[in-house]
Amino acid sequence: FVFYLQVVILTLVVVVCGLAFWTSGKQKKSSGVVVLKEAEGARRSSSSQVQPQATPAVSRIPNLPPIAPVNETHPKNQPEKHLEEEEVVKPEVDNTTQVYRGIVFQLNFDQTVRHEEQFRAVRKKDDLVVVVQVHNRPDYLRLLVESLRKARGVESILLIFSHDFWSPEINQVVASVDFCQVLQIFFPFSIQLYPQEFPGHDPRDCPRDISKIDALKLGCINAEYPDSFGHYREAKFSQTKHHWWWKLHFVWDSVRALKDHRGLVLLIEEDHFLSPDFLHFLKLMSILKRENCPDCDILSLGSYGHISYPSKANKVEVKAWKSTEHNMGMALSRETYQKLIQCTNAFCTYDDYNWDWSLQHLTVTCLPSYWKVMVSEAPRVFHAGDCGMHHKKSVCMPSSQKTKIDTILQSSSNQLFPKNLLITKRLPANGAGGVAPHVKNGGWGDIRDHELCKSYPRLQ
Repeated sequence: FVFYLQVVILTLVVVVCGLAFWTSGKQKKSSGVVVLKEAEGARRSSSSQVQPQATPAVSRIPNLPPIAPVNETHPKNQPEKHLEEEEVVKPEVDNTTQVYRGIVFQLNFDQTVRHEEQFRAVRKKDDLVVVVQVHNRPDYLRLLVESLRKARGVESILLIFSHDFWSPEINQVVASVDFCQVLQIFFPFSIQLYPQEFPGHDPRDCPRDISKIDALKLGCINAEYPDSFGHYREAKFSQTKHHWWWKLHFVWDSVRALKDHRGLVLLIEEDHFLSPDFLHFLKLMSILKRENCPDCDILSLGSYGHISYPSKANKVEVKAWKSTEHNMGMALSRETYQKLIQCTNAFCTYDDYNWDWSLQHLTVTCLPSYWKVMVSEAPRVFHAGDCGMHHKKSVCMPSSQKTKIDTILQSSSNQLFPKNLLITKRLPANGAGGVAPHVKNGGWGDIRDHELCKSYPRLQ
């Protein structure tokens, strides 16, 4: 009896253990199924996410979310602690920035010209190329596009937008251009693409106003290179000169649509506004240059003064180029460009963050002779921008600026489209009249800026 009782008890223990083991395995199997289903669901969700596609309005340009603005001002840290005493970790580049860099590289490589077929029959070889330097003022860019839309003969131009800031809103403004061929190019070394490293602001850079002695104690990476006034670089000011010089090289040497282009390239900016007869006027200036001023290096559509049209509408002057007067609406030939790039070293090392003041320096120190400019006395280009790098208004009013310009053009509409042009003032022969900058503005003492700037011809 005892023996049979032990057998029964042992059997019950085995049954109970078996049930427990079977139940545990079933739960594990069930749990494993859930995990597999969740993982598979996650994979399906990931694979079903919409990859960046071309924005319908902007050919081949993904409509990605804008990069968050970066703080471009230097921290007001004091040189109390040497950088080597702290562990400075260089921030990793986030995925969005990497995506933007890839897109910029691809677009600059593809160089897709929109509306190419539509206007192929209208645009002739060596017709005018208009290059717009664009930052981040879409309201002003809209005004420029509106003025271009009203220009007679605009269907013959190639319109190139050169950007240093990616913005879906700006892309939409560009997408609204349906009256000519359009190409977008992107400055590949912008602050937006390098927010935490040079050419943007590296956390290890020296604060702007620190002394060189304190900068050396602090150990910041550009301590050896303050500008002429003892200040260290600010990326937001350095970028414009970089963009201008890069754009010039890229347009003349790398845009495939302009290979062997022998016509003019007109340089304007996002806050400019053009008259309806600017193309007509520029063609007359080209003829006049060929016949009466072959040594004119630059054709300018106007200066900043709003001179009365009735007495000046068909008159031009030939004079020494000045950065403060003739940096707006500059048209130049390949010959002028090729002379200019011979002065790359002088341009890229001159301690002035302004591209136009740097050009002024070249005209009297490096170029074979000072620049001669033929300029319209009654302007065909207007500066609409009352806000920007050098204009610090609390409220920008693009609409009020447009109203002022419209008033000038409407009151002088019967003076536009002159039949011929007259040179009312001409400078002496080459060798006299060049103007040196009265002062350098600094902001360009960092050797990294110099070397990057000088590298653009080699990068094309």
